[in-house]
Amino acid sequence: MTTEQPPRAEYRIEDLAHLSGATVRTIRAYQDRGLLPRPERRGRANVYGDAHLARLRQIADLLDRGYTLASIKELLEAWDAGRGLDGVLGLVAEIDGPWSDEKPTRITRAELDAAFGGAPHERAVGEAVELGVLVRVPDREDEFLVPSPRELAVAAELHSAGVPLLAISGHLREVRGQVEHIAARFLDFTTEHVFQAFLDHPPTEAETAEATALVRRLRPLAQQTVDAELARAMRSLATRYIRHHLTGALTTGRQEDGTAAAGEGTREAGTGAGAGPDTWAGSAPAPPEGRRGAAASQSPTDAPPADAPPVADARPTPAPAPGPVADPRPATGSEAVLLPAEAVQAVRDLVGPQNTAAFIAAAAQREVHARTLDGLAAAAGGARPVAEGPAAERN
Repeated sequence: MTTEQPPRAEYRIEDLAHLSGATVRTIRAYQDRGLLPRPERRGRANVYGDAHLARLRQIADLLDRGYTLASIKELLEAWDAGRGLDGVLGLVAEIDGPWSDEKPTRITRAELDAAFGGAPHERAVGEAVELGVLVRVPDREDEFLVPSPRELAVAAELHSAGVPLLAISGHLREVRGQVEHIAARFLDFTTEHVFQAFLDHPPTEAETAEATALVRRLRPLAQQTVDAELARAMRSLATRYIRHHLTGALTTGRQEDGTAAAGEGTREAGTGAGAGPDTWAGSAPAPPEGRRGAAASQSPTDAPPADAPPVADARPTPAPAPGPVADPRPATGSEAVLLPAEAVQAVRDLVGPQNTAAFIAAAAQREVHARTLDGLAAAAGGARPVAEGPAAERN
């Protein structure tokens, strides 16, 4: 008893295009590139079968997975040579699988607006769609797919803390570029040291199975490495940041306290003669200690004649008053100092705006050096005669 074989399916090229989803032009291009076998010729008609339909679906699946037509041709030639594609497609499926345990969710536009303060922000929504944080649902204008609910929750938390929505999307763009660089480096690293042995020849079924198992084992390592390094960097940098900003805040507080105290001194000094509105208490340059003592001992009526010989001051010079105690910490950065507006404008007119700060700093340093030298000279002179005037020049 013979069993009749069911009739084999036969398709015209138009029917094949309709069933496969490809165009007639695409089918003919695949034939020209050797991706699709030639049809059977019957009279004046070309006849295609189920093998052609299956091959077109394989090509479409591999294209969706990111393969080029050249790579697909190599895979199909391996298939035609007797090496099955099951192992290769299993490896592809393992790589294409989800790299996170997150499950996508959906969110309505009203829920989205409520999560971000209640006010609609069309530009921010457009940015989120462009970045893939939100995916529009076809035929549902008021609904979005959320591929990563955790990422959307982070954005909502940052916004509630005061970060503008567009700043969040800009930050995500920057972070994404850096993370993609890390991912590329990890792939280069594992390809060089792990998978290169599988790539220099057409893999066998056993090799593709081994490579698939390796991908499954190595998949979590990339995220674990990034998590550990990010935690280390955040701990180190956060400590440094808080130390820097606390130091700056304390320094600013000390400057404000000093400014208030100086202001009180200025108001008190302003009650005396000669005190102007921009005069700071104690800001006038003081003569060296030895000269200050000599000048104070003479009144205008007791001054000697101009042609009188120099007279030595026999009184002991008082010890210099102790100066301010220096801050033991090294001076770093810059500090804000209040200066009379007229003085700053005069310097600006003299040296130009770009050199004003440097000129004032240099002048202050020169004044400090001059005061130091005068103080050292006065301390070394002690009670020795101080000769001034024309007689000193002659000597």
